[in-house]
Parts: sequence; structure tokens; C-alpha cells
Amino acid sequence: MSWTDERVEQLSKLWLEGRSASQIAAELGLGVTRNAVIGKVHRLGLAGRAKAVTAQPAVAAARIKAKTPATPVPEPVRPVEVEAVVVPLRTAATPPVPVPVTDVGLPTTERVTIMDLRETSCRWPMGDPSQAEFRFCGTKTGVGSGPYCAAHARLAFQPTQERRRERNDRYARIA
Repeated sequence: MSWTDERVEQLSKLWLEGRSASQIAAELGLGVTRNAVIGKVHRLGLAGRAKAVTAQPAVAAARIKAKTPATPVPEPVRPVEVEAVVVPLRTAATPPVPVPVTDVGLPTTERVTIMDLRETSCRWPMGDPSQAEFRFCGTKTGVGSGPYCAAHARLAFQPTQERRRERNDRYARIA
């Protein structure tokens, strides 16, 4: 299939009239597909076009309007002013003290590179991974006790109740 000047002109005319690519392909015939029409339209840069006419005749629209019973229009909803309520946050009897990573108290000599990690080494990352000084904790852990030593496990894993309480406190602050 080749695009002759006549076909391109007819394509442009039909496209600007608002016809769909399928309709144009059917009208052009001779192996022109919907995708061929879309491709040619884009290559020609034919972006803007008229909307396809699908309006009802005025008589039919008037009949439909006459048969439809008039429904009362509801009044617009007016905004209601609400006074802000301050909800006091619950505090635990003894709040847990977060342990900063730098205050774990591990000697510098136990920190290891990724090449020195073993199955029983703590895998807690320390420092910036993009720096040469980046290391892992490396403290000995028991076999099957998890990836972290006891100090880092306390930082990484929180009991379910504490997490739930912190989440509720967070939502109370937002509300």
C-alpha cells in the first residue's frame, strides 16, 4: 500500500472532519488499516481535529426532556465550622529509651568489611556505604539467632505492642 497525494489529501480531510481512524481506513480501503491511518496522521502532524458529531436530533431531545419529571434541585451544602479538639497523648509508665547507633559501645576493631562477614557475624551496617570506611558491626552472634547482635537486634526489632502504640500515637498527633 502506498500513500498517494490523493489518499493523503482524503485522509487529512476525513481526519479534520472528526472521523475515527477505523472509519477512515474503511473509506480508503485497499489494505489500509487503522494502524496505518494512525501512523500517517502522526507523521503528517495532524493533531487537532473536530469532534465527531453524535448529537441527538432536537425533536428526540425535546421528547426525552418532556417525559422526564422535574426533580427538585437540592440546596447546596453549607460548610459547618468545627472547633478543634486537643487529644492528650498517652504516655507509657516507662518510655523506652532509643539507643543511638553510635552509642552501642562496640570496639572499632570488631567492625568488618563485607568480605570478612561470617554466618555468625552481626550484619548491622555502620557508616556511609559510599565511603571507604564503611563497615559492618561484626560482633559474634549465635548460629540461627538472626542477622544482628543483641544490641542491634533491639534497635531493629520492636515488640508488637510498642509498634502499635507508636503508630496510634502518630495518628493521634495527625488528627
